[in-house]
Amino acid sequence: MRHKVAGWKLGRNTSHRRSLLRNLVTSLILEERIETTVPKAKALRPNVEKMITLGKRGDLAARRQAAAYLMTGAAVDKLFDTIGPRFGDRQGGYTRIIRSGWNKGDGADKAFIELLGSEAVLDEKRQKRSEARSKRAAETRKAMEEAEAQARQEGGVEPAEGGDKQE
Repeated sequence: MRHKVAGWKLGRNTSHRRSLLRNLVTSLILEERIETTVPKAKALRPNVEKMITLGKRGDLAARRQAAAYLMTGAAVDKLFDTIGPRFGDRQGGYTRIIRSGWNKGDGADKAFIELLGSEAVLDEKRQKRSEARSKRAAETRKAMEEAEAQARQEGGVEPAEGGDKQE
């Protein structure tokens, strides 16, 4: 029996588990919301909380400790410049786990883990994505109209939908 055995093994050896959690913490700090399995999200939460606490401290020693754990310098900068000050007056509880469904292949429970207060950042990302998508669609529509006009000018017959067949 596993009575009083602490921590999450996640079916990995020690070095693989450490690398996995470091990568997940770095991704969560950079993206502010990631989707993973529920056990990984629960194992990730204490590590993210420790990193945010270091970000709130803000001194050189804390920055070096965070840099030793996080995978990129951009994550360290974001942690100390934006995320740490955001939670300056909050005493813990910086993340939220939202269950989202199951993996189709193995049935594993999926969940989003996100930083609190990241709604504005996520809405801004969604807005940028939708603008880029609509811009691409408009460019594609314009290119198709130009191609049709050029085909009409040349006096050729417009190719019908699926007109790739040769008879």
